[in-house]
Amino acid sequence: MEFTCPRCSSTVETRFYGPCESCRTQLRDAFRSEGRVVQLAEYEPKMNVTPNAVALKDD
Repeated sequence: MEFTCPRCSSTVETRFYGPCESCRTQLRDAFRSEGRVVQLAEYEPKMNVTPNAVALKDD
């Protein structure tokens, strides 16, 4: 399929619509970043249920 590159407006012939190969390479280089390890606190479930006053009532 032949179309114009939406980024640089050059005519390219590829299977799918999108940036041409040179634009894709430039974009990969511009937005490349290294992965990082994120430290999170251990999961502690919340106590959302409070005891009912009737259930706590002593007979």
